[in-house]
Amino acid sequence: QVQMVQSRGGLVQAGESLTLSCTISGLNVGDYTMAWFRQVPGKDREGVSSINPSGVRTYYVDSAKGRFTISRDNAKRTLSLQMDNLKPEDTATYYCAAGTLFWPNKIPPPTFFPHWGQGTQVTVSS
Repeated sequence: QVQMVQSRGGLVQAGESLTLSCTISGLNVGDYTMAWFRQVPGKDREGVSSINPSGVRTYYVDSAKGRFTISRDNAKRTLSLQMDNLKPEDTATYYCAAGTLFWPNKIPPPTFFPHWGQGTQVTVSS
């Protein structure tokens, strides 16, 4: 059984940093692309960042470039998202996900990711 267990999010002020983590079990982590998505009520789930199975290649949506850093440790079966200089518009529920495709120029739609974490709320106050 695949499990992707996310760390807690939190409430931070604009400009502060927060790191999300995801611990994976039940699948061969090294075979999967990992990604972080986020969703706000009433909107579609948005891909934020992805990382290929080896960790060599990453992709960031424009709003995350220069502020977020995705990383993975296949030996420890963990995925992380370091978020710096957070903005109120980063407020959302964040999800980690595992899938089999890595696209260099965009994040595949959520339907391409069969495995998901439980979601964690990140709230950034102004």
